[in-house]
Amino acid sequence: MDPAERLQDRIELKTFVLRPLTRADAGLLGLYASDRRVAEMVSSIPHPYPPGAADAYLNRVTSDDRQEQVWGIDAGKDGENGLVGVVSLKHRDADKAEIGYWVAPAVWGTGYASQSVAAVVEQARAAGLRALTANAFQENEASIKVLMRNGFKYIGESEVYSLARNSRVAAFDYRLDLQND
Repeated sequence: MDPAERLQDRIELKTFVLRPLTRADAGLLGLYASDRRVAEMVSSIPHPYPPGAADAYLNRVTSDDRQEQVWGIDAGKDGENGLVGVVSLKHRDADKAEIGYWVAPAVWGTGYASQSVAAVVEQARAAGLRALTANAFQENEASIKVLMRNGFKYIGESEVYSLARNSRVAAFDYRLDLQND
């Protein structure tokens, strides 16, 4: 069985849950992705965020042939939509994936990103993935701290194209060996 098939859809944490995204998330996804502060700290979100982009994203990440697993970071209770961010694994081959994440500015510095990354790292390890990679824009100190807190090691520098900035941005590259740490 492919390690990606062994990843859980729902991950219960002490104060919030990671869950599959649903159509009901389109409004909040659009709201947060439209915030320039979010869009400019990740490579894949354009700014301004076009109408229909949240629906297109949901179609892509919930399709049967998706190449990544995406969890909504949900602080809501008992079915209340408390979406505050997203964490994902893009599968690069059978035993490696790239982790990505963002959280809404209202919850920056509250631990949602760090705890979500930690939970997905543990899921990846339990599923038999051998390594995770990540990158963070060099000026994004908060994202760098999230990765380092979760055991990722610096492996170099690169440039990543940012849709929001319409340019290449200097990034630090990280790796976490899951079977050898």
